[in-house]
Amino acid sequence: LPPAAKNDRRVFAYLMKRGISREAVLFCLRAGILYESEGYHNAVFVGRDQSGTARYAFLRGTYTKSAEPFRMEVPGSDKRFCFFLPPKEDSKKLAVYESAIDALAHLTLEGTTDKYRLSLGGIYAPKEGTEKRAGKPPAALEAFLERHPEIEELELCMDNDYAGRWAARQIMETYQKRYMVSVRLPEREGCDYGDLAKEANKAALKWADYSR
Repeated sequence: LPPAAKNDRRVFAYLMKRGISREAVLFCLRAGILYESEGYHNAVFVGRDQSGTARYAFLRGTYTKSAEPFRMEVPGSDKRFCFFLPPKEDSKKLAVYESAIDALAHLTLEGTTDKYRLSLGGIYAPKEGTEKRAGKPPAALEAFLERHPEIEELELCMDNDYAGRWAARQIMETYQKRYMVSVRLPEREGCDYGDLAKEANKAALKWADYSR
């Protein structure tokens, strides 16, 4: 893992600005699945195995002035152990997202901790208009389900774009005979849950200013 910074202030501020709730950020920091890296001050999303050993990490830049934020997996990361949020109590539900921020954003929007929330660490989709061949099941999802045989229900919360819709359809076709599967994309095309959380945060701030 990248060395940690002395504090997590930049990561905290960045995620709060993205509309992620304070409670969600604090939970991740305390659980050791999120921290701020030294040097570049990236947000580090950590995936751990059953023993608590870090097996996966994803870096996301916190400098908001750049048009395209820095993103990369830490070399040596094992996709079978991607970042996930556990429920507060035993659950048979699993919500699946393309990214860690989408998982945190949807948790913030729903305000519930009644299910697991798993990031796939990105998805694969063929170029739009090409042959729609079936893809392999995501390694993160396949491995998670093997480790959690109690899961009965899957919620596919991908981005509402071509790639997200294609991936959700492929995952549904793969698992619908073994699980209760539902597709829960953001209602507006072209959006992900990170976008919706950010918009909700801006609306709340405007309302707070107006009501003063």
